[in-house]
Amino acid sequence: MALIAIGGSVGAGLFIGSGAVIGLAGPAAVVSYVLAGALVFFTLRALGEMVVAVPAGGSFSDYARLAFGPRAGFTIGWVYWWMYAVLVAAESVAGATILGGWVPGVPGWALALLVLLSMTVANVVSVRVFAETESLFSVVKVAAIVAFLVVGGLWALGLWSGSGGSSVANLWQHGGFAPQGWVAVLAATVVVLFAFGGVEIVTVAAGESAEPERGVALAVTNVLWRIGLFYVASIAVVVTVLPWDTVDAVRSPFVAVMEHVGVPGAAVIMEVVVFVAVLSVLNAAMYTSSRMLFTLIRQGDAPRFLGGTSGRGVPVRAILLGTVVGYAAVVADYVWPERVFPFLVSSIGAILLILFLVICASQLVVGARVRRREPQRLTLRMWAFPYLTWVVLGGLVVIFVAMLVIADQRQALLASVGSVVVALVAYEVRRRVGAFSPSDRVLAVPGRPGAEGLRRGRGDV
Repeated sequence: MALIAIGGSVGAGLFIGSGAVIGLAGPAAVVSYVLAGALVFFTLRALGEMVVAVPAGGSFSDYARLAFGPRAGFTIGWVYWWMYAVLVAAESVAGATILGGWVPGVPGWALALLVLLSMTVANVVSVRVFAETESLFSVVKVAAIVAFLVVGGLWALGLWSGSGGSSVANLWQHGGFAPQGWVAVLAATVVVLFAFGGVEIVTVAAGESAEPERGVALAVTNVLWRIGLFYVASIAVVVTVLPWDTVDAVRSPFVAVMEHVGVPGAAVIMEVVVFVAVLSVLNAAMYTSSRMLFTLIRQGDAPRFLGGTSGRGVPVRAILLGTVVGYAAVVADYVWPERVFPFLVSSIGAILLILFLVICASQLVVGARVRRREPQRLTLRMWAFPYLTWVVLGGLVVIFVAMLVIADQRQALLASVGSVVVALVAYEVRRRVGAFSPSDRVLAVPGRPGAEGLRRGRGDV
């Protein structure tokens, strides 16, 4: 489970998207990662309280359903699916960017199509492919990041042969620590959110384990050290080794660091690792989008014919539906080359921002309801409830407003809000023409207490 969580959250957002973050914030990109990491960590703690107190088999969309009714559950469920469909597109384009350096002359859209088709076939052939490839990919990524931190850290401190002394001065030279201003640091935090897509999976999965309290607490703790090691420490090494204004927004800064250090073959190896990381997250995104669609079908929020499986038990229709946005991105990459990936990155960050807002809002309602009706369920608590939840919610709202104000982020935010509007319209259509009314019941976890006593009643929100 830990390897799958790493596989789902360490990909193009870190290895490639970090270049755009550094370009926006300079060395203060480290602060952007710390801010985003703190918001993610506390949001997962809020989610963890709900997962343990009110076990649900429909991911966190069921907590929105429990707090605000079937409309919210339906909408967030489909928006969550949409996020992973967009993630499939983003990782395909990112993979094409890397391949473009190995096979010059081949159009980016053609390479993106090749990457997407290859991973689609691999997922459709067998269910076993996901677990086997994801474990291998994750081990490769963890080992590469640890090696990167050791080599880059020694170089930055002047302890690596040929370094010529410490390069720590890069943190304040070249325009200062925050050369673009602190508003730019806030803007960069939005892009950073893209890198954290996938971390919420392990919290929900742990909640369905034999020891949910221990599993969720361990999952949240693992997220904390993963944020510190993989994200913050890695970016600190990049901006210490390289002057921030030399980092290319469309090329992996990790590869650039290895080239700068000059270890024979290290840059090529890191480039291969980055490509493996992209395939890993693409693989995880295809898996998660298909499973989320199955959850929507179980809840009655998606057509049942989409849940069909092949003779080998592969949900072919669900997987193919999750790749539709990817193929649209291939066409977009043909029309607007080099503009698609940054837009997709911002879009995923915006969708994740919306999802985190809903998680915190749901926890305020569900947490208060549990404390009032069945406090014995609270074996894992959100710290300083409800004040800390309100603080996190406020921080997410600030980022939302920042996206609306900053021109480069506004289009992606509006597109993401548009996806919410589409889901709301779809709900109204479903409510009016469906064979039965949408349910406000959450999917039960076998062997665990249900949520019947915590459903909305008179006087509840």
